[in-house]
Amino acid sequence: MSNHTRLGAQAARQLANTTKTPPQWGGATPRWLTQLLPWTPVEAGTYRVNKVKNGDLAGVSIECSSASMEKPLPVAAVDYEEHPREYTLCTVSTTVEVSTRISDLYRSPMDQVKEQLTVVVEMVKERQEDQLINNENYGLLNSAVPSMKIKTRTGAPTPDDLDELISKVWKEPSFFLAHPAAIAAFGRECTRRGVPPPTTNLFGSQFLTWRGLPLIACDKLRVDKHHTNILLMRTGEKKRGVTGLFQPGIPGEVNPSLSVRFMGINQRGAASYLVSLYCSAAVLAEDALGVLENVAVDKYHEYK
Repeated sequence: MSNHTRLGAQAARQLANTTKTPPQWGGATPRWLTQLLPWTPVEAGTYRVNKVKNGDLAGVSIECSSASMEKPLPVAAVDYEEHPREYTLCTVSTTVEVSTRISDLYRSPMDQVKEQLTVVVEMVKERQEDQLINNENYGLLNSAVPSMKIKTRTGAPTPDDLDELISKVWKEPSFFLAHPAAIAAFGRECTRRGVPPPTTNLFGSQFLTWRGLPLIACDKLRVDKHHTNILLMRTGEKKRGVTGLFQPGIPGEVNPSLSVRFMGINQRGAASYLVSLYCSAAVLAEDALGVLENVAVDKYHEYK
């Protein structure tokens, strides 16, 4: 039978409906940090952290005695820092332009404007997490004080190194934060010592743990020449820990502190949208954040 007497696959495909997915952006990550951090609403984009000048009992007289209460009671006075640190929300923003001709003609089955904005919002949220870690002013890596930073003993992250980090952040630590390569390197060191770390389930995913604390993966902790850092933090205002900052109720809000606003149509017929996200992070007490530095991720072992 000749080819022109039967229906070919290419011709038949012209009459078939193709099932399509929304645009898939491979750069999106789970962003565990933004999910695990408690978020504190602020007013006027500013958050002031008031601190006591003396962190211990020095200069404070407190009586502890079973003797008669007839003698005068001691007087205690607590002084505050006169110039406390203030955190101002940082802006992560960009604009999206879509030709009205494109959005009008090719609007089915998916809204072109919506799909463009969906991907851009994902990109803005990825930048937000990056800033929470690496921003020069409020990023966690730059907020840790020197006394809360330690170095690995041999380069690779060992159980001893993580124990040392826990000894720094010993007041109700919440979780470790590490690059996936650092977590893999820690797993190799545990395997070598015959102490495989337990796992726990969070958000429907499995995480390695050490001393009951989950190791949360985040690729925003960068690897430079096969070396990176591991963070350990206590979180929440009530625990004087690390907290994220946002401002609710902004115009055009689609997520907390994230807005999408229509900016108009220009002379070329392109519609513009402004995507803005306002955020910051605060470390309420110095001992709420520790950093394990000089973490090598390129050490492997041969097993015989």
